[in-house]
Amino acid sequence: MSPGQESDPADRSDNSRRNFLATSAGVAAGMLPALASAQDQPASRANTRPKCLFFDVNETLLDLEAMKQSVALALNGRADLLPLWFTTMLQHSLVATVGDHYNDFGVIGAATLQMVARNHGIELSDEAARQAIAPIRSLPPHPDVKPALEQLKQAGYRIVTLTNSSQAGVDAQMKNAGLFDLFETRLSIEELQMFKPHTHVYKWAARKMKVQPEDCMLIAAHGWDIAGALWAGWRGAFVSRPGAQLYPLARSPEIIEPDLQKVAAQLIQLGTDCCS
Repeated sequence: MSPGQESDPADRSDNSRRNFLATSAGVAAGMLPALASAQDQPASRANTRPKCLFFDVNETLLDLEAMKQSVALALNGRADLLPLWFTTMLQHSLVATVGDHYNDFGVIGAATLQMVARNHGIELSDEAARQAIAPIRSLPPHPDVKPALEQLKQAGYRIVTLTNSSQAGVDAQMKNAGLFDLFETRLSIEELQMFKPHTHVYKWAARKMKVQPEDCMLIAAHGWDIAGALWAGWRGAFVSRPGAQLYPLARSPEIIEPDLQKVAAQLIQLGTDCCS
């Protein structure tokens, strides 16, 4: 092109497209190692027993149906808003963690319930929001839970809770569900004041139980929780309760079963070398 000659608009458009494609390819190539690292982590010691089993509580052990009903009632019968409330509550627990701030999970639950209500033209007072989630402390266990925990304890496993609920909250939950004596202890993130799935939570829990991360296993019905444990170097067992999904960008845990008794059966088959 001679000096002063203007480029053809079609040529400029072609050049722009080529530059965009080249840049996009570079960005995509830069992302590949990160995506691969999520999938290609070292395989866990799947043929050996974990030394300590950590159980998520809400939905994994306890049936949330009673609380879902009270929350739906507070939202003028809008049961369709329940998933939005759960995700909003989880989102803001992570906002608090990233912002280096802590509130009780129940306080966050009530506050985010009010947020969802307001966004849908529903008036909900502070007290009404607290009352709507109050049943969380007296939830029954899923039918598969107590037999599975009893079998695991009889088989020599150390079993503890690891929950985003407060210490008083999880203690009340386990007592009211008739599960209190089945656990060696009940860990709550309240002591650390960071919410799962932050990596520090899993590392802290392993230190509390004096177990190396690779000897810990999280058992949970939440894909985000399993992902966090695996990224922290733990092993995982996913209880695929209705509506639960694993996170596709994390590697799969070694155990995936629809209920806790099937998880327990697999763990008990691993032999007896677990607690030395």
